[in-house]
Parts: sequence; structure tokens; C-alpha cells
Amino acid sequence: MATPRPGRRVRGSRTGRPIMALLDLLGRRWALRILWELRKGPVAFTDLQARCDAMSPSVLNQRLTELRQTGIVVLHDSGGYTVTAEGLSLLRSLAPLDDWARRWGQREQAQRR
Repeated sequence: MATPRPGRRVRGSRTGRPIMALLDLLGRRWALRILWELRKGPVAFTDLQARCDAMSPSVLNQRLTELRQTGIVVLHDSGGYTVTAEGLSLLRSLAPLDDWARRWGQREQAQRR
């Protein structure tokens, strides 16, 4: 499966609208989890794999390749993977969704009591 790119046909869009390309990329299994784990700084491949519930190395490698090809993740000089400035911008854009999810979780917990 090719790395989603704006302007190319992607899952859910024949025209490759940028938002659809992004949703295709982030909707791939483990992509968001990888970004989440990299949010605080460089993480080595094996540590990242362990943080992601021991996902298979081939899937982790594929997702990292896709995220690197889109300029969201880079292999740091230290040997660990880290988010780029664009990746940090994306994570900041996702912060309101994280806030909403936390409030949702709190509502769900309150309803169970």
C-alpha cells in the first residue's frame, strides 16, 4: 500500500484531498500510537516497539517509513525516531481531540457509578 499523499487517490477520496490523505495515513493501524509515543522525544526502534504493545517489527517499520516519507517523523542523530516540526504541529492540532476524549472518558466513568 502506497503512502497517502495529497493529490493522489487515497482511501475515501479519488481526488486525494489533503484532509482525506491525512485521515488515510493516520487511520492506518498503529500510526497514531506511534506519534503519541514519539511526542516527548526520540525513541529507539526496539523501545518504540515495546511501547506499542510489541507490535510486529515489520508493521512498525512500515508505519515509520510512511511517517518519514510524509515528513512527520525523522530518524534522529541519536538513532531514535522523533517527530519533526511538522509532526509537532500535527500533534498540537490533535490536542483538542485528546481533550474531548478525556472528557468523554470522564462522562462514561461517571455514568457507570
